[in-house]
Amino acid sequence: MPPPAPLPRSFFDREPLVVAPALLGAVVRHERDGEVVEVRLTEVEAYLGEGEDPASHSHRGRRPRNQVMWGPPGHLYVYFTYGMHYCANLVCRPEGVSGGVLLRAGEVVNGLDVARARRPAVRRDVDLARGPARLASALGLARDDDGRDVCSGGSLQVLPGTPVPRSRLRTGPRVGVSAGAESPWRYWVDGEPTVSAYRPAVPRLPRSK
Repeated sequence: MPPPAPLPRSFFDREPLVVAPALLGAVVRHERDGEVVEVRLTEVEAYLGEGEDPASHSHRGRRPRNQVMWGPPGHLYVYFTYGMHYCANLVCRPEGVSGGVLLRAGEVVNGLDVARARRPAVRRDVDLARGPARLASALGLARDDDGRDVCSGGSLQVLPGTPVPRSRLRTGPRVGVSAGAESPWRYWVDGEPTVSAYRPAVPRLPRSK
């Protein structure tokens, strides 16, 4: 049986709030240096675009590092955070309008030994991709994956997977977000041990003079 075709570009050419819950159960497949890891998504977060969502990387307009967020849809936006981790978003909406979905957590369903080697400090398999930085690391994502097309059938793909029943779909505030913290734009699969723990944002204290 041939492998399933990746999700089409039309899947991503929609609002992030529509794409995000539809991604639960989908499988992200990445091949790097001949090694394949597949992660079934169990938790994601939607981010709107320029001037709409103060928590979005595209809220204040285009910059060299975030220009992928303006499309075309079905590409990967990879960014470096806290000076040590990569995280990844799938770009949504028509080209020229920014928006995306953060890949927050998932279950490694293929390439378990490779993911373990990439995350040697993680003791439990359910924690290998539990959190956006761990997920990116388990998949072997890096800065050179920024702008990668996930719909073309190349080394990075998003496969359909098994849809999640509506009865198991949950939604709530995004993790660690202070701007727009009240927006219930995080989506996850109820009862999944791979879903990350919710943590509200910690307000930054003013610097002492």
